[in-house]
Amino acid sequence: MNPETDGQTQSVIDSQVEITGTVKTQGSLRIDGKLKGDLECGGDAVIGKSARIEGNLMVNSVSVAGQVNGNITARDRIEMKSSAKVTGDIKAKRLAVEDGVTFIGRSEVTPTGPTTATPQTPRAPKTDSDPGEREAKGGIFTRK
Repeated sequence: MNPETDGQTQSVIDSQVEITGTVKTQGSLRIDGKLKGDLECGGDAVIGKSARIEGNLMVNSVSVAGQVNGNITARDRIEMKSSAKVTGDIKAKRLAVEDGVTFIGRSEVTPTGPTTATPQTPRAPKTDSDPGEREAKGGIFTRK
């Protein structure tokens, strides 16, 4: 995940910059400063070691080396570097975590996406007759 070599334009929020509000971009973004608000990034995001974010991230992929207080949702991959401090829930298709990461929250990693159907428990057929006329076979009720 290197936006500079992938031919995409990368925007930068420098370490001396502090933004309050939602940041939206279709391209890739590197944050080294402070963001108090959500990030909606159509491309890949890099959260540098000096970055401090208080808000949710919705990205294609993200590499986190700084601090994020909020949920992270990635369409592809979340990478947490050893210096990362993440407090919030994360959701992605792929997850990479280096030794030394501080992570407080829940994670959901689904490489193939959400399942479309779950098996259901068999149910007894409806009947107007006496329950004594049915017989249980393997958890499924049948008529005698």
